[in-house]
Amino acid sequence: MNNLPLTVKRSIELLGICLLLALFSVASDIIMPLLMAFFVSLVLLPVYRFLVKIKIPEVIAIVLSILTASLVIIGIGTLLSFQIASLVREFPQIEKNINQHWATLSSWIEQEFEVSASKQLSVLNEQSSKLLNNAGSYLSGAAVTLTGVFVFVGLVPIYVFLLLFYKNLLLRFVFLWFKQEDHPQVESALRGTEVIIKSYLFGLLIQITYMTILLGTILMLFGIKHAWLIAIIFAVLNLIPYVGALIGNIIGVLLTLSSSNQLSQVLLVLGVIAAVQFLDNNILMPRIVGSKVKINALVSIIAVIVGGTIAGISGMFLSLPLVAIFKIMFDHSTGFKHWGFLLGDERPGLSPMTNPVVRLRNKHVRKAEETNEDNDEKE
Repeated sequence: MNNLPLTVKRSIELLGICLLLALFSVASDIIMPLLMAFFVSLVLLPVYRFLVKIKIPEVIAIVLSILTASLVIIGIGTLLSFQIASLVREFPQIEKNINQHWATLSSWIEQEFEVSASKQLSVLNEQSSKLLNNAGSYLSGAAVTLTGVFVFVGLVPIYVFLLLFYKNLLLRFVFLWFKQEDHPQVESALRGTEVIIKSYLFGLLIQITYMTILLGTILMLFGIKHAWLIAIIFAVLNLIPYVGALIGNIIGVLLTLSSSNQLSQVLLVLGVIAAVQFLDNNILMPRIVGSKVKINALVSIIAVIVGGTIAGISGMFLSLPLVAIFKIMFDHSTGFKHWGFLLGDERPGLSPMTNPVVRLRNKHVRKAEETNEDNDEKE
């Protein structure tokens, strides 16, 4: 491989990326539960190690670790179901508020665009009939999706158990893949992956907790109905970079409109969400996760879009941790460091077009930038 021309090497790299994306696209139903189980097993690894350390048998330690994660998920689901039940109980009032908002919107459309209320109603009825005609296909698609969810949820605990049980076997396989002289680099990459992914995932769990409590408490103090439901939905969706926050804002607005006839409360919800999100992005989250997951914004957005296109919601959730793993692998390799640099956020202070030294490896770049800073200070 080292003796191949540079153009051939780069062609092989691009072909490998295309094949990897094709594999994820074709086999996403198989790969995504396995990836989810891998990340869950990393989160449960400290619990498992603690239980083994206090002389609990390995199989029982794995089962107890999975039960711990299951209890947390059940607790979140129970809280969410209570909030949804409260929303359903207020359906008559919600219907009344929606009708009032529709009357206001209809009046505005009639004034601004000169479209009569009867014409608007006719368009709505036409679209509703089309929706009902396609209801069969929607329901069948939803049934397939629901089946996929049950299969996904059923496979993940099994995969987690097997990944923890065969952990040493899988690690040995990884080391056998490489030459003995490369084993220190492989060990460093594996340890770095574990530390970074655990830090990132634990940070996300902490983020969900404090955002739910902070947002729910503030909205409740301002008298917003379904404050905790809005908080839970936004905190969970916020895990999807960039896209999730937008969807969370839309859902928050819709829930507020359905439970109140005052537009001021909608503005209040948007303002509170914006303030909490600013606090999260600039103060809390950087201190919790730190700078360990250094993925630039461009790559993050592309990864989320590609992940969502290939594997839906689960792909969007897992896109950044997966990119972080690839970055660690690239950074610890000798032939793929340029890909690691592309994924990272270490933006050079000098332009490679006017400063040829920046086109070289990192240590030369740093030296050139330090020299440039010293010259600026002297001037």
